[in-house]
Amino acid sequence: MSRLQADHLYKVFGRRTDEAVRRLADGADRDELRAEGTTAAVVDAGFVVEPGQIFVVMGLSGSGKSTLLRMLNGLLEPTAGRVLFDGRDLTALSPRELRAVRATKISMVFQHFALFPHRNVLENAAYGLEVQGVPRAERETRATEALELCGLAGWEKSWPDELSGGMQQRVGLARALATDADLLLMDESFSALDPLIRRDMQDQLLVLQQRLNKTIVFITHDLNEAMRIGDRIAVMRDGRIVQLGTAEDILVRPADDYVASFIQDVDRSRVLTASAVMTAGATPADCPADCSCRTVGPDTLVADLCAVAALAPHPVTVEDSEGTVLGVVPTERLLGVMGGLAAKDIEEQEVTARA
Repeated sequence: MSRLQADHLYKVFGRRTDEAVRRLADGADRDELRAEGTTAAVVDAGFVVEPGQIFVVMGLSGSGKSTLLRMLNGLLEPTAGRVLFDGRDLTALSPRELRAVRATKISMVFQHFALFPHRNVLENAAYGLEVQGVPRAERETRATEALELCGLAGWEKSWPDELSGGMQQRVGLARALATDADLLLMDESFSALDPLIRRDMQDQLLVLQQRLNKTIVFITHDLNEAMRIGDRIAVMRDGRIVQLGTAEDILVRPADDYVASFIQDVDRSRVLTASAVMTAGATPADCPADCSCRTVGPDTLVADLCAVAALAPHPVTVEDSEGTVLGVVPTERLLGVMGGLAAKDIEEQEVTARA
């Protein structure tokens, strides 16, 4: 399976772009360059997406996330840096070689569906295969299978304007899946949908990922969406990646005040697990020998952990599948996490309490 790597990517628009990259690398401020007529859209972005991961890039409008995505498939040429995919440097390919990679290895799902109104659902889903030159019978078979995966069996002969927004987006997703590309790039793919339909599409993506195990880069401005679907998340601000980690990393250990402000309204109980809030390595010393302590697994969501803790007179024990104690979750720590405290603040409170 294919691995994607962004290596010190810069995208600068305007005059003297090479000089601008050098100044940015030396610590120049983006606003300083803008005053001189140069726009730094992406600054020194670097990350690795392992095969089978959903890698989410999130940030506000203007943060550089969509520009970054377009450099990953060669729609925009980096001012500096490299994109490595499937062992190849995409930034070193000829236009012809790059078109071949995009046609067979990389598929993109857009925000506004991008369906052809004069083609029916099946023809839209098969379009990428048509571009590849796949014979009609084969492309219709593969497109039909992709539509079935996306819950659209029976709609093959319908027209796009007969479908709801969510169904149209499913056609766009089916078109990307039909090509059997290794890498899916999804640019704000669900942001135009109503909240309930959007959540349904998130569910659909997660179900498909369990079956297909694709490598996915997903762009969003919605942190709840990022937390729900991302294996790893990159938070962007002013063209730079300011934090890179799992949802739990970002919720428990925000890198700075900017990230901390983002996570204030996230439903922590549906993201964090027992392993993220436990006191690692601790033993259930407060549990008397004649009393059976309640236990949970490390992947138990905090929402479920709260229900267990409410019935337990002692800290809840976290055990792995073999019964080995990994740690405990004191009630005070659980309340602190649910109240929005960062890990460092909770640890400071615990040290103060012990003193």
